[in-house]
Amino acid sequence: MARSQADVHVTRGEDGTIRVAAAALDSGAAAAFYGDVGAVGPEFTWAVLDVAGAALTWPVLGAPGPPSAEIHDEGRAQQWLWALYGERVAAAVHDFHAVHDSAAGESAAGVRVAADLTALAGSAARLGLGHWASRWWPASYPDGIPALEPDLHGLELAALTHRCQQLFDEGGGAGEGDGDGDGGGDQPDDCAAELIEEHLAALDPLVQWWRATAQPPHTARHLENVLRLIDAAADNAGLDAPALRRLRSSLERAQGLDLGRPVGPGALFARHDGYALAAGEPIAAGGRVIARGTGTNDWRRYPPGFVDAAEDAVSWTARALGARRRIEVEAVAHIAAPAAGAPLVAEFRVNGGHQNRVPLARRDDVWTGRADLDLDLGPGLDLSGIEVGVVLPGFDPGRDGGEGGEGGEDGEDGQGGADEGRVARAAVRAMVRRRLTVAAEPQAYDASPHDASLGPFLAETAAATMDEDY
Repeated sequence: MARSQADVHVTRGEDGTIRVAAAALDSGAAAAFYGDVGAVGPEFTWAVLDVAGAALTWPVLGAPGPPSAEIHDEGRAQQWLWALYGERVAAAVHDFHAVHDSAAGESAAGVRVAADLTALAGSAARLGLGHWASRWWPASYPDGIPALEPDLHGLELAALTHRCQQLFDEGGGAGEGDGDGDGGGDQPDDCAAELIEEHLAALDPLVQWWRATAQPPHTARHLENVLRLIDAAADNAGLDAPALRRLRSSLERAQGLDLGRPVGPGALFARHDGYALAAGEPIAAGGRVIARGTGTNDWRRYPPGFVDAAEDAVSWTARALGARRRIEVEAVAHIAAPAAGAPLVAEFRVNGGHQNRVPLARRDDVWTGRADLDLDLGPGLDLSGIEVGVVLPGFDPGRDGGEGGEGGEDGEDGQGGADEGRVARAAVRAMVRRRLTVAAEPQAYDASPHDASLGPFLAETAAATMDEDY
């Protein structure tokens, strides 16, 4: 029997921020998707959602349940607290806020409260996971993990955002206590209209998938729910486009679906963007190979869509060319990687020495670059300590705190941090493979009890049925 409540811990910090800390639930459905993995890890193991007056977080590698919350504006958060956690948690947060008002600067002891497992909590968890997938999905040819079709996934995010509208201030976050009143405020995830406009190209194929193919019951319901939510979100935002009008017409004729033509998502959303030659200079052969190795592929150090997510996607070769020593770096490119103009670089250092950077250029399906090594060419030369990683300068959120402290290996905090990062990335890949397995077998999902927030996204279902060489 499904649990209807879960305990959370409510406390207040010295700065007045109120935290709702949730423990992961023990769920058979969660084990099927996520495995037995703890919830501690670097930021790519957490789903985050910015809402009115707070930030919500869920462990991607943990069992599902109510989110944790960092509440910085209790007044704004009260509009959704009761619907997300139930009345007991909302009252506890209000009480801690009152304590702060009467004794500013003093921290209050935490209390344990029973939170309700509400429908909004499930939808919010799914929206948070969807944003996580947009940022951290580990697409990789070597690892056999297909990329998610961005327009299809963007439309489902728009639908989920509309379903979770109670989490956001009306008008996009410019409410009292917002601090800037610019209309965007602290709620960048309240973006249903923007997502529809940005990903409108997938709407006609999505309608065709729903209308023209006999689907398993869960997939058919899923498709229709997403389309109706998109229609409602577009109507709410006053959007108008031919594709949106065709959507409305199809929804009005829902009883007359044409189920005769077997058109599946693999055909409707097949990618045709291939690899294009860029201006990068191919690495020239020559010289004597004196060392080879694999670098660190830290996903946090470049935006999504730049580098293949495989652990061994970054490799290097050291060569001797007469008295010179040269390092050549290659990184497998993501299918969506920009062909030119991206200042991606490889960082390398030898035996803990100073850090050097090599500009990379994309050519076909690899990023390549080379630079001379500043080495002592004496008899004691040791190349076992070459460290290489890839980074987009100015991006690199992984270098601040957590696993990615300054001074560690390629942004990872020493050998312990590097090992933790590798273990966490492997766990994410395993979780994604389990999700794709379920997405490829919707009939099995229909036949088993499940948490709706765990179900495959439409983009996962399409990716799992793509006829591509993964």
